[in-house]
Amino acid sequence: MRFLIFFLLLSLTGCYEIERNCKDYKTGHFYSEVIIDGVVYNSEFTRNKQLQIENYNKNIDSSRLRWLNDCEVIFKTINPKNMADKKDIHLKILTTTDSSYTFEYSYVGEIKKQKGVAFRLD
Repeated sequence: MRFLIFFLLLSLTGCYEIERNCKDYKTGHFYSEVIIDGVVYNSEFTRNKQLQIENYNKNIDSSRLRWLNDCEVIFKTINPKNMADKKDIHLKILTTTDSSYTFEYSYVGEIKKQKGVAFRLD
């Protein structure tokens, strides 16, 4: 009887799969929002397969991209201005819709992660 219940629960949980069409977001023009300690941080960026140019607080920042797979990428700042800019950032796309994606990111090697949402502008 326990085996039957276990099998039934296992089969029901296996039916739900989060949609992730990450390839749709490897390139394009985007707007993102991240909330940290109740404060909303916005940025606008353009991305091709190898480079991302971001406008944040009227500052333009460029990063080289290294895609680990279709849903994970490492950002390396091209001209770092301080020690924080020298740290690579790991971003993982968690879910996608037809016009946005939810992501988490952190400095490479750090455990604390932040989440955000990016919306396609083009």
